[in-house]
Amino acid sequence: MAQGSLFLHLDCRHFLGEKPCRYGRPCEGCPDYAPMGKRILIIKLDAIGDVARTTPLLPALHRTFQPVHITWLVAPEAEELLTGHPRVHAVLPYSVAAVARLQVEQFDLLMSLDKTPRATAVAMMVRATEKRGFGLSPHGTLYPINAGAEYAMRLGLSDELKFRQNSRTYQEVIFECCGLTFQGEDYDLCLSETEREFAADFRRQLQISPGELLVGLNCGGGAAFANKMWGPSQCLEFVRLVRAQLGARVLLFGAARERDTLRMIAAAAGGAAVDTGTGNTVKQFQALIGLCDVVVTGDSLGMHLALAEKRRTVALFGPTCASEIEMYGRGEKIASSLPCAPCYRRECQRSPTCMEAIEPRTVLAAVERQLQLPRATAPGCAT
Repeated sequence: MAQGSLFLHLDCRHFLGEKPCRYGRPCEGCPDYAPMGKRILIIKLDAIGDVARTTPLLPALHRTFQPVHITWLVAPEAEELLTGHPRVHAVLPYSVAAVARLQVEQFDLLMSLDKTPRATAVAMMVRATEKRGFGLSPHGTLYPINAGAEYAMRLGLSDELKFRQNSRTYQEVIFECCGLTFQGEDYDLCLSETEREFAADFRRQLQISPGELLVGLNCGGGAAFANKMWGPSQCLEFVRLVRAQLGARVLLFGAARERDTLRMIAAAAGGAAVDTGTGNTVKQFQALIGLCDVVVTGDSLGMHLALAEKRRTVALFGPTCASEIEMYGRGEKIASSLPCAPCYRRECQRSPTCMEAIEPRTVLAAVERQLQLPRATAPGCAT
């Protein structure tokens, strides 16, 4: 594009504008000119686990559209998952500045995958030739922009459909929203060599031998819904069973809100359990999970990271729907037997809770079954 006497390739994926690009040459006649091609905007802000399980879209989009340039608007707390990703060309943490920028840019395709007012409002303001997913109506209410988003809309409107009838995974539903067919595309979460080395250092510090069996136990479950994971007593019972029956060490995982719980379990279990800490970054958390042979977890970020790392996974379900989780043949689901589950309640006064109804011995048996299957040898992708 000529701007007066200055020739600029404004649509080149290498163009920076305020400084030389990686090649340091004038735009005119540059042999490395790489047009962006189809410009796609993904709006998926929350939550971190949902952002993780939306990444299977990336390989599908790169396969379907060539060349393609992908921008992803994401919540700041989930930005780390996508930063430096080789298949995401622009990561925009949600902010006033990001929203202002998106009102200027032009996209060929918008994929609006959140149902929140702030996300759907942005979707309606964005200039895009085609829009798919969810929008905000003039009445300030949610609606499906395209026919492919109607099933996902019905899932939110009908508890009977969501809790009892639906057998489709999140990936299948979200692909349909985007006008794509799910073909088994995997999680696409990439770690750097620095993060892999962080986990390797952790293993060396613990003096874990190459053949030693490691079972991961994710004690965290987030605060959005009640009872997404066992309480401390059941976690401790499970650790002791693993040590007694398998002779394995347990790596304990959790968020800041589980700090005291992890320390208590590690102290009570002696050398049978190791507290991996709650101050790790999301990618360090993922790298540490990659050390495990099997991971036991509730429906949480830890579950998504375990699946992304291609670890054998035993996933426990109480208040949320097991049917929506795609395991990729790398594990099994154990759903609570209580008739009130799933419920998606934020508070629960029932006793026992749905998660307390899942016995540690039942989970141990599932871990033993997983250990008899071929172990994953390739973790998630690296950058």
